[in-house]
Amino acid sequence: MASASAATGAQVYRRLLHESLQHWPHLLLAVVGMTLTAATQPAMAALMKPLLNGGFVERDMHTITWIPLALVGLYFVRGVASYIAAYFMAFVGTRVVMDLRGRMFDRLLHMPVVFFDNASSGELLAKLTYNVEQVAGASTSSFTILVRDTITALGLMIWVVYLSWKLSLVFLVLIPIIALIVKSVSKVFRRLSHGIQDVVGEVTHVSEEMIEGQRVIKLFGGVDYETRRFAEVNQRSRWLQLRSTAAQAASLPVMEFIAAIGIAFIVYLATSGTLFESMNVGSFVSFVTAVLMLMEPLRRLAQINPTLQKGIAAGETIFALLDAAPERDTGRQMIERARGHIEYRDVCFAYDKDKGDVLRHIDLNIAPGETVALVGRSGSGKSTLVNLLPRFYELERGQILLDGIPVGELLLDNLRAQMTYVGQQVILFNDTIAANIAYGAQGGAPRERIIGAARAAHAWEFIEQLPQGLDTLVGENGVLLSGGQRQRLAIARALLKDAPILILDEATSALDTESERHIQAALDELVKGRTTLVIAHRLSTIENADRIVVMQRGEIVEIGAHRELIALDGIYARLHRMQFREEAAPQVPAEEGG
Repeated sequence: MASASAATGAQVYRRLLHESLQHWPHLLLAVVGMTLTAATQPAMAALMKPLLNGGFVERDMHTITWIPLALVGLYFVRGVASYIAAYFMAFVGTRVVMDLRGRMFDRLLHMPVVFFDNASSGELLAKLTYNVEQVAGASTSSFTILVRDTITALGLMIWVVYLSWKLSLVFLVLIPIIALIVKSVSKVFRRLSHGIQDVVGEVTHVSEEMIEGQRVIKLFGGVDYETRRFAEVNQRSRWLQLRSTAAQAASLPVMEFIAAIGIAFIVYLATSGTLFESMNVGSFVSFVTAVLMLMEPLRRLAQINPTLQKGIAAGETIFALLDAAPERDTGRQMIERARGHIEYRDVCFAYDKDKGDVLRHIDLNIAPGETVALVGRSGSGKSTLVNLLPRFYELERGQILLDGIPVGELLLDNLRAQMTYVGQQVILFNDTIAANIAYGAQGGAPRERIIGAARAAHAWEFIEQLPQGLDTLVGENGVLLSGGQRQRLAIARALLKDAPILILDEATSALDTESERHIQAALDELVKGRTTLVIAHRLSTIENADRIVVMQRGEIVEIGAHRELIALDGIYARLHRMQFREEAAPQVPAEEGG
C-alpha cells in the first residue's frame, strides 16, 4: 500500500509539473533566474578562500581590490536573477491556477445531474478555491525551492568535495538518514492534507447552508444548533492544522540536529590531526562556510515537504474531477424545430438498482400541442418521468421518442433546445432583468423581443415602474424581487426562448391571489401552440388540461380528462376531494358528534 501511495503521489506531481510545463518559455526564464541565484551561493563560499589567503594572510593588493568588486557583482547578479525567477514563477503559478479553475468549472458544467445529486456544493466550492491554491503551491513555489536549493546544495557540495573529499564523506552517511525521515513524514503530511481538504469542504458546506437558510434558522430557533455544528467542523479543522504543524515542527529540528552532528564531526576532523595540516586557513574557512551555507537550502528543501504533500493531496481530488466522465452525448441527429410529439415506451428507471425501480413500464403517447398534467402523491415518479425527457438522467430500459426519434439519438444541445421550463423554484442570476430574460442562447436578443416577452408574461407592468427598468439588478437569486415577480420573469424567459415543448412545475403554488391571477394569465399565453407537461401539485390549476395522468408508486394508474376521472371516482377523485375537503368542513363536527 505504501509503494502504491508513493507511486500515486509521484504520478500526481508529474501531472502538476506538466501543468507548469504548458508555459515552458516563462518557466525556462524562471529556471534560468533560479540557476543564477543558486550559483551565487557556492561562489560566495569560494570567495572566502582568496579573501582570507590573499587578503588577510598575504596582503595581496590585487586580491584586496577585486574581492569587493566581485562581492558587489555577485549580489547584483543575485538580485536580478532572483527577481526574474520570482516574477516568472508567479506568472506560471497564477496561469496554472486560472487554467485548472477554468477546466474544473467547464467540467462541472458538463457533469451529469446525478453527479450533483451525490456531491456536496461546499466540497465542490472548496475544490475550486482552496484545493487549487494548494496545487499552485506544489507546482510553483515548491518547484522553485526544489530547483534553486537543489542547485545551491549541489554547488556547495561540489565545492566542499573539491576542498576536501575525505571530510565530505560524512554527508554520505547523513543523507540516507534524512531521506528516511522525509519519507516517513511525507505519509503523515499527505494523510493530514486529505483530512484538511475534506474539513475545508465541510466548513464551506455548513457556512453555505447557514447563509442560504438564515431565515429558517432564525424562525425555528436554530442559531444554537448551527453554532454548535460549525464549532465542531471548525475545531476539527484546527486540530488537523495543528497536527500538521506539529509534524512539521518535530521533523525539522530532528533533521537540523542530525546535520549539526555531522558539521560538528567535520569541524573536529578538520581541526585535528593531519587533515588540518593539509588545509590552509582560507580553505578551512571556505569549507566551514560552505557547510554552514549548505544548512539553509537543506532546511528549505525539508520545509517544502508539507506544501508538496498538500499540493499532491489537492491534486488527487482535482484530477479526479477533471478525469471524471462528463455527461454522455450519444446523439448524432438534429431537429430544426420539433413538432412536440412525445412517446414513452415501456420506460423503467431506477436511481439505485439496490433500491428498486421508481418508474415501472410507463407507456404514454403525447400528441403535438397537447397539455398533459402529471399528478400523484410525493414519490410517485412525476418529476423523474419529466426529467428523463431532456436526458438529465440516462434511460437504460425502454424508449423515449421525440417526433419518432429516440432522445438518445439527438444531440444533447439540440434536444434541450426544443424545451423550456418554468418551475416552482425560480432560478435567477445576479444580473439585470434583461440578462435574466435573455439568458444563455437567447443572450443578445433585441430589446424589442425582450420587452415583448415581458409584456406577454405580465412582467412589464412592474418592470417599467423600476428606476432602471430592464437594467435593474435582481440580486442573488432574485432576492430584490417578490415571488410573483420572479415567476413572471421565468415565464418571460420561457416565452423568449419560444421552444415547442414546455415543462411546468406548478408555477402558481404558494403565491397570493393577485400574483396567481397574473401568472395564470401569463401561463395561458405560454402554453399556446406548445406540447406541455405539467407537474401538478394543486389540482385546481390543471382541470382544463387535455389529459391528466395519475401516477402511483412509479406506475400510471389512471389517465383521462378531469371530468372523466371525477366520474371514475378513483384515485384522482379522492385526491381532488382531499384538496377541497374544506367544502365538507361544516359537516365534520356533526359527523364527529354523531
